[in-house]
Amino acid sequence: MALEITDQNLNEVVSQNEKPVVMDFWATWCGPCRMIAPHIEEMAAAYHDKAIIGKVNVDENPEVSAKYGIRNIPTVIFIKNGEVKDKVVGAVPKTTLIAKLEALL
Repeated sequence: MALEITDQNLNEVVSQNEKPVVMDFWATWCGPCRMIAPHIEEMAAAYHDKAIIGKVNVDENPEVSAKYGIRNIPTVIFIKNGEVKDKVVGAVPKTTLIAKLEALL
């Protein structure tokens, strides 16, 4: 299951982690977000030992969303060593998400 990333635990998850971090910015009312949600959950299960896969509810965590300049959802960002290395906006195929994560491993 994907980790819930919040305004409160962001620094702990991103700054204090050597594994790559994938953050899915979403909202309950967002149709395309629901389309990629199963991909995120599958990646969380498949990569649990290699990466942190998390979800950020933009309505509940405005500080995280503002920090990363999220203007459209779904947006998935890929972080390594505390820096954003890649990003995708919109509903994309699972293969796209996996390829971007694999590039960081």
